[in-house]
Amino acid sequence: MSVRTRFAPSPTGLLHVGGARTALFCWLYARHCGGSFVLRIEDTDRERSTEASVNAILEGMAWLGLDYDEGPFYQTQRMALYHDQIERLLSEGKAYRCYCTRERIEALREEQRAKGIKPRYDGRCRKLSTPPPGAPDPVVRFKNPREGEVVVDDLIRGHVVFANAELDDLIIARPDGTPTYNFTVVVDDLEMRITHVIRGDDHINNTPRQINILHALGGARPVYAHVPMILGPDGQRLSKRHGAVSVLQFRDDGFLPEALLNYLVRLGWSHGDQEIFSVSELVQLFDIADVNKAASVFDFDKLLWLNQHYIKQADATRVAAELERHMAQLGLDVGDGPDLSEVVNVQRERAKTLVEMVEKSAFAFRDFDDYEETAAKKHLKTVALEPLRSVRESLDSVSEWTPQAIHQAVLEAAESTGVKLGKLAQPLRVAVTGTAVSPSIDQTLWLVGKSRALARIDAAVAHIERAAASA
Repeated sequence: MSVRTRFAPSPTGLLHVGGARTALFCWLYARHCGGSFVLRIEDTDRERSTEASVNAILEGMAWLGLDYDEGPFYQTQRMALYHDQIERLLSEGKAYRCYCTRERIEALREEQRAKGIKPRYDGRCRKLSTPPPGAPDPVVRFKNPREGEVVVDDLIRGHVVFANAELDDLIIARPDGTPTYNFTVVVDDLEMRITHVIRGDDHINNTPRQINILHALGGARPVYAHVPMILGPDGQRLSKRHGAVSVLQFRDDGFLPEALLNYLVRLGWSHGDQEIFSVSELVQLFDIADVNKAASVFDFDKLLWLNQHYIKQADATRVAAELERHMAQLGLDVGDGPDLSEVVNVQRERAKTLVEMVEKSAFAFRDFDDYEETAAKKHLKTVALEPLRSVRESLDSVSEWTPQAIHQAVLEAAESTGVKLGKLAQPLRVAVTGTAVSPSIDQTLWLVGKSRALARIDAAVAHIERAAASA
């Protein structure tokens, strides 16, 4: 049997980390088993489903590298199939039309709650052969078995038993004929030959209902694996109040996809004490049966640590490709500065995110209007005039603008003016970056470029002279 998994998001919002982890587990298990990964968009909720959400889901999956073998399939394009299967169940006596009004159903539920009974439909229309006089447009209900049990051997949760007597006669079609979620899922899983349903454990109570419908349609049940939820640091279900939860928000916040993937897979799955995994290692090692059934807590600091690891270790060209998006977000022109791969090599030890890297490198791509006040007061003083003029002259003579040649020029200027290198480097750093913090002075000047560096030194000298004249 060839393994076939599916990821089936509803396009009513962005792709959040919980859904992304489920997609990752589905993808990894299919790849591990040499099977197929199917993407299905469950867009039957027409009021809440949007094209923007569909695009966000597809974009998030593409960014994470979760490629699918089949799809995306859209449920709204499969309505004829669902209607045919509903009519089949009706004709076989496995479903029936229910004419009870909403008011009656609500009253029934209130009565059951008052008696301490689990609310469920009482089957009034289960044996009707004709509609009652003046009846409203009916729903279609699945005729759930009244006796017996549904036994699920879940790959994560283990042996779970559901009594059919506890299950309702589920509505499978609304009055307008629109099929409901639990029915479309079963028809799709059956028609798409899904062998393993890997999904969040919030769906566990849907499983016995779906299995009974599946059996009524004559299908073999898939293997189920219900993944536990992800919690925030406060022990509550992860949500926006804890910080970023959307995959694309993590992208926009400067995380690398391999860092987020590595972090998500470790939320509930492990392989010894290993923390860092390549994608090929994950495909080789991952088994859905090894996922822990306990909920996992999202640790933003751990994700930052992983992200910094990948920024340090990844190929500079690879990181530069991601960095370009963040340059544009901050309005920086990548053509007006050094090669981004050079920026990555200089700054990778100093940044936990790509956004932080861009912010720390902006000085190399655009001029600044003013100096950071504390840095200027401390370093751009009259005593720095002669060293700055000397280093400007020394740098002007550099023919090949490399860190090595720049370092030598700065060293010679320090020696000629009788100051220590650090006493020259700090005023020079403030002169060319506007702040007192940057990479080593030779790398800083290299990134800024010769003409821009000389112009900024001239501007710093003029700044000191103006301040001295007005003192």
